[in-house]
Amino acid sequence: MEPDALARAAADVMWAEDKASRGMGMRLIAVAAGRADVEFTVGEGMTNGHGQCHGGFIFALADSAFGFACNSHNHRAVAQHCAITYIAPARLGDILRAEAIEQSRHGRSAVTDVRVTRGDGTLIALFRGHSRRIAGDLVPGLGPPATA
Repeated sequence: MEPDALARAAADVMWAEDKASRGMGMRLIAVAAGRADVEFTVGEGMTNGHGQCHGGFIFALADSAFGFACNSHNHRAVAQHCAITYIAPARLGDILRAEAIEQSRHGRSAVTDVRVTRGDGTLIALFRGHSRRIAGDLVPGLGPPATA
């Protein structure tokens, strides 16, 4: 199967079970091999005492994009370590997009960078996630066998 089609099939399986991302109003915009774009609109229940989007929601958005990118090869993967740097605030009504791009994949480990931007292109946060492949595929029988 072509890598981007495999990524879409894996994402469809994940999205169907991802109650957290859907519950926060996230939208899976695009997925390809080693890549994923996820968006949400900052809602009333997402702002903190400064009237800004709470950093935990920004982290969750970046983490969801990371998750779809690192599972895009159809091999189940989970976060091993993640870090985020907040650059600028987001506010109520802002549409935020997390664009995840895999930087390295070797054996069972991968590193993926995520840029979170506002609709006007302003950089909101930079996130780096380290993932670890675990047993199993999202769509059994599709794609090449896992290698160590």
